[in-house]
Formats: sequence, C-alpha cells, structure tokens
Amino acid sequence: MEQTYAPTLRDSRWRTATIVASALAALELFALIAIGVTIAGKSVARDVRAAAIDKVAGVPARPQQPTPVGTPRLTRADTEVVVLNGGGTAGAVAAAAAKLHRLGYLIGSVGNAPHQGPTQALVMFRSGYRAEAARLAKDVGAKIFTPLDGMKSDQLLGAQLVLVV
Repeated sequence: MEQTYAPTLRDSRWRTATIVASALAALELFALIAIGVTIAGKSVARDVRAAAIDKVAGVPARPQQPTPVGTPRLTRADTEVVVLNGGGTAGAVAAAAAKLHRLGYLIGSVGNAPHQGPTQALVMFRSGYRAEAARLAKDVGAKIFTPLDGMKSDQLLGAQLVLVV
C-alpha cells in the first residue's frame, strides 16, 4: 500500500476556497476600519481644533459653563490669606495685603512666589475652600481661582487661600 503526501484535488480546492474567503474577509475588515476612523475622526477633529485654538489664543473657543461655587463657610475675618508677589513688581504685595486687611481678611504671610514673571492676579485655595477663593477673587478683581498649583498645603502655614499678584 503506497501512501502519497500530495493533497487530493478535492482537498486542494477547499484550501484555495478558504484562503480566498479569508483574504476577502480581511479586506472587508480593513474597509470597515477605514470607514470607522473617517467618521470618528471628523467628530474628534472638531474638539482637537478647538483645543488648539484655546492653547494658541489663550482664550477658550467655546464658553465654559462655570460650576457653582457654593456659599463660603468662613467669614472674611476668619479667612487667612498668604499674599505672594508673582509679577516682580516692587510694592505689589504690600498694596494687596493692605487692601485685603481693609476688606477684613487675615494676612497669614507675604513674600515672593517661587516663579516670577508677568502674571494676572491669581487666587489658589486649599481643598474645601473653593467658595472662599471665589469671594476673594471677586473682592480683588482676579479672574482666575484654582486649587493649589505648585504649592503644598503645609507651605500655607494654616492659611486657606493664596493670592498671587
């Protein structure tokens, strides 16, 4: 009994049909992926473009909805503020501290910010004091108030807020 390793004609046709069907399925898969990327890419492209405009222009392309701030838990007399000079202007900290004192705030300490450069007035707050930060920002005309950035809570020496002028 002789045995050959060559496939029969019937087996060869099935293999060929399987390879052709697999190649067509792979081609369809690539086509569907290309269509999906095109459709999804258009919707993502709008967001990427808006983010690029925001970054270059420095202003948001879309108006952002402010989140509600809430009501301050501390009065101005109970709110301690650290005042830092971030712009390098001589006397800016003393003037800001005097204004805050007149408004009734406690002045924790005054000094220079770690990074100097042209800056707008900025209010930073410790966790849980967002409403107090919003009130201080309104009192001094600062448009920006944000959680502590570049500072740690222990650097505030017990103060709740930081005003960088």
